[in-house]
Amino acid sequence: MSLSITQASQRVAELRTLLHKANHAYYVEDRPYIEDSVYDYLYKELLDLEEKHPELISLDSPSQRLGGAPAKRFISVKHRVPLLSLDNGFNFKELEAWHSRVNKLLERKREFDLKNSYWNMVGELKIDGNALALSYENGVLIKAATRGDGVEGEEITANIKTIHSVPLCLNLQNPPPWLEVRGEAFIPNRKFAELNKERKLRKESEFANPRNACAGTLRQLDPQVVASRQLDFFAYSIHLPENWTPQNKDLCSPSDQWHALQWLKTAGFKVNPNTKILKNLNEVEAFFTHWDTGRQRLPYATDGVVIKLNEFSLQEEIGSTNKAPRWAIALKYPAAEVPSKLRKLTYQIGRTGAVTPVAEFEPVSLAGTSVSRATLHNANRLNTLDLHNGDTIVVRKAGEIIPEVVRVLKELRAPTAKPLQLPHYCPECNSKLIRAQSEAVTRCINNSCPAILKGALRHWVGKGALNVEGLGQKLIEQLVERKLVKSLASLYEIDAIQLAKLDRMGRTSAEKLVKALAASKKKSWYKQLYGLGIYHVGEANAKVLAQAFPSISKLADAACNTPELIKEIYGIGDEIIESLSEWFSNPSNQKLMTELKLVGFLLAESPEELKDKSEQLITKYGSVSGKTFVLTGTLPSLSRNEAKSLIEENGGKVNSTVSTNTTYLVAGDKAGSKLKKAEQIGITILNEKELKKILL
Repeated sequence: MSLSITQASQRVAELRTLLHKANHAYYVEDRPYIEDSVYDYLYKELLDLEEKHPELISLDSPSQRLGGAPAKRFISVKHRVPLLSLDNGFNFKELEAWHSRVNKLLERKREFDLKNSYWNMVGELKIDGNALALSYENGVLIKAATRGDGVEGEEITANIKTIHSVPLCLNLQNPPPWLEVRGEAFIPNRKFAELNKERKLRKESEFANPRNACAGTLRQLDPQVVASRQLDFFAYSIHLPENWTPQNKDLCSPSDQWHALQWLKTAGFKVNPNTKILKNLNEVEAFFTHWDTGRQRLPYATDGVVIKLNEFSLQEEIGSTNKAPRWAIALKYPAAEVPSKLRKLTYQIGRTGAVTPVAEFEPVSLAGTSVSRATLHNANRLNTLDLHNGDTIVVRKAGEIIPEVVRVLKELRAPTAKPLQLPHYCPECNSKLIRAQSEAVTRCINNSCPAILKGALRHWVGKGALNVEGLGQKLIEQLVERKLVKSLASLYEIDAIQLAKLDRMGRTSAEKLVKALAASKKKSWYKQLYGLGIYHVGEANAKVLAQAFPSISKLADAACNTPELIKEIYGIGDEIIESLSEWFSNPSNQKLMTELKLVGFLLAESPEELKDKSEQLITKYGSVSGKTFVLTGTLPSLSRNEAKSLIEENGGKVNSTVSTNTTYLVAGDKAGSKLKKAEQIGITILNEKELKKILL
């Protein structure tokens, strides 16, 4: 029987409601209420109706779980709210240290002693999968992305729609205008075993562990492949509009993590059932210990527990660093330990000159991968282990990722074995190695050392920095060893003819690399800053520093002359400031900055970046152009001339007297009659911090 468009629309709505309900019962609640054959029949009816009436297809239709044709590539998208990673703890001392830090932060922020009270925590299992950010608008899933660098990730919406425990539409009558849900995608143990069995039969390499299998699946370009691997999902956090007031009084915005999990369940998400309110460290320890053995019975992999401060208001009070929230910690279970025989001790020289001893041993299997080497970090670790030639060592993977030497079985040591120590001279350039009294690290301080240059080049062209495709480790080694490149700047003086003569390089590859190097000169200012490899200045810190100081000359001046300006930046501490000061005071680094500018680097915000930044500021604060400022009193860090220059650079005017034409009065300490007059005639008054916020 042929249905009219109105009848078809009504029937499609009925089918979708029923199928969504059935999906939720089957995949989230594990409580199916209709037979598979009935589901299949109704699903087929929906497909037929949507085929006849394609105008009725919507993003939240069950038919859209398989997102159509394979993607050609993934695009980068910015998260509405940064998706930070968690700091890790590997024993109870580290947990106690975290707990103590939180207590001190709360005492300092709230200005009263919390020792005689307590703050609740929530314990959750740390699922061994991949973090996702799900975006909903008016109750419909519109975007799903990977964590990426925490600020931007890859959009994989079509793939995520194949996960049946991810709702395409919220189970709410009056959903918020937008909703950000964070959670973990994972592959169940049963499916992981099946997948590896199939790969083995096809003589393909097996996945090392469920997390790797999940990551590889999420990056498949074909959603059909993703669907075949039957991924699952647990939601664990939400972000809602601040002023959202639900019409349904039973579903108000949660004020803490525990109620956020209940909110997610009501909205239709699958939430891990093994969560618990924990009142003190004893309860945390009991929770952690229980799941150390209990996790073996779970149908999915977990490598620890996550402990979170429960109250959202307290979370906001203590905030986050650039990398992780201060109010949460992941407490990891110790990895399996296995013995091996030490073959030899070698040494790596990093881009900062740090000498890292590396233990090379007989290959062993750890967490599904073959491991044959582990770094020992520094001389202190080497001395603590008391390594000798031919020792039998115990190896494990820290956090099930990084191999480490735990201890030496001294009972099996040969009587003639000789102790191993760091060399006195650099194994690469033979310069004398130096160790400062305040540091555990031994360094080569010869800036011409080939190993330091190789490390600096690898960092400079890496993905987080200039991202120069085609310039890998083997090619960098050739360039340095043949003395074709002697600094970061000289990399840009090499031509295609020279490159084509190197091993594994042809004319076409050489020309592509020269073009890629030329294009890298246009990379963002913060990427150039990060690429310089300044000690303690990671990608996140480089971003905030570059935003505060739009050129390397301004950053250098602040680092050497006015470090208090840098200290004002949230998340930047004394250690970073000291490192910046040392780097910019070094004559060889000053020479490098000059050389980079000579080969075409601005080492500053480009005109395009300045324009984008200006447009963003105008959108946020309104244009300063044409507005009149008056300065009075002593500002904390800016002189009158500096403040005047900043205002004028942004298109504003600075007058000496207050009048009805004055837009803003900028007042510092000991402001006098100008302040009184401004207050009398209703002029907006700014302090230095507010001025900088407007001008940025």
